[in-house]
Amino acid sequence: MASRVEDPEDVENTEEEKEEEEGEGGKCQACTWCDRMHIHISKWMLPEDLREKYLERANCIPPPLFILLISIAELGVFIYYAVMMPQKQWLTLSNDVLTNSSLSFVSNKRREAWRFVSYMLLHDGVQHILGNLVLQLVLGIPLEIVHKGHRVGMVYLAGVIGGSLASSIFDPGSFLVGASGGAYALMGGYFMNVLVNFKDMIPLFGIFRIIFIVTVVATDMGFALYRRFFIRAQGNSVSFVAHIAGGLAGMTIGYVVFSSFDQRLIKDPRFWVCLAAYLVCFMFAVFFNIYLQLSS
Repeated sequence: MASRVEDPEDVENTEEEKEEEEGEGGKCQACTWCDRMHIHISKWMLPEDLREKYLERANCIPPPLFILLISIAELGVFIYYAVMMPQKQWLTLSNDVLTNSSLSFVSNKRREAWRFVSYMLLHDGVQHILGNLVLQLVLGIPLEIVHKGHRVGMVYLAGVIGGSLASSIFDPGSFLVGASGGAYALMGGYFMNVLVNFKDMIPLFGIFRIIFIVTVVATDMGFALYRRFFIRAQGNSVSFVAHIAGGLAGMTIGYVVFSSFDQRLIKDPRFWVCLAAYLVCFMFAVFFNIYLQLSS
């Protein structure tokens, strides 16, 4: 009985084909969750005409480190002040702790320039820290996956700095703590993209997102106004102007940044217009604070 002798070249080709199939299968199996995640995120973050381009080059590298790290830092600072600083309870930090902190923004200490940014790390209570963390994690992580950390960080910090500068001008008698300026900047940029691209998104998604954003803003602003004007007898004089300024920064710079997914910002004239307007407001606020500091 004759036996068939296989050609060595045929054996080698067959083994290479098997290895390629196994490699492709392993790759698809490992990336299934990641691919599904990008598909869902693209539906929430991008209009229909940009989703296909996004999915062609979507990846999880780098991961959303900016939002995660800034959230961990804010939580760590709150735990430190709640546990380590002397006070009766930790659900709400006392005004003495907040105003005496080297992180909070206080108008009579405006010469300490780092306070215009560092105030975002300090929160006045559990409700405050949880509200900001949930908002910036739920919205910020998907935004950072799509637009990457440098763009999200730019919008976030624009809201933080704009919030403190606006508060120093329009509400100088109060102190400022919390990351609401940055969180509102992310929400403002996302809100403008939903409005502008409403026709290109699934109607139900668009309506739900608008209702969600309006509900969050109305609830948070209502609580901030209540604390500012109706419980002042308890010493709670926390500014709410940063919410508004952060939202405006997001609706201008944030909108341009988040709507320029498929192009470089330096080539978008809208970016330069918004940046110029922001810098004009920034310089005015800086000189205004210098004048107040010299005159006091």
